[in-house]
Amino acid sequence: MVRRYVELEQFDETVAFHEALIGQKARLRFNYPEYDLKLAQVASILFIAGTEKSLQPFTATHMTFLVDDIEAYARHLPTIDCTVLEAPKPVPTGWNMLVQHPDSTLIEYVTHHDKHPADVLPEANCYESRFD
Repeated sequence: MVRRYVELEQFDETVAFHEALIGQKARLRFNYPEYDLKLAQVASILFIAGTEKSLQPFTATHMTFLVDDIEAYARHLPTIDCTVLEAPKPVPTGWNMLVQHPDSTLIEYVTHHDKHPADVLPEANCYESRFD
């Protein structure tokens, strides 16, 4: 997912605009009070809203990859020269971890508890066996 950081005051309007433009309601939408953030996913865009201060720890992350098995990725990524900066941990939607790729790109990897049907890829079952 591409990340789009917005101010709290613009969150509802921004999400509504993209829902209308893309023709799809937000797949997920929730408050993350521990970090003073609001999040929503419309298609492959992840909207993250907060104050300048609350967004600051997150803006260095370039994108979010939605994966089926975060533990399999946590085992596999170091074998291809990626660095797991933050190990898998629980978040409101499931689990996440922060990874730096060899080109210095920072990626959040996420596994959702309740996946939206549009986020389930037909080949998803092959990932775990590929990494074992």
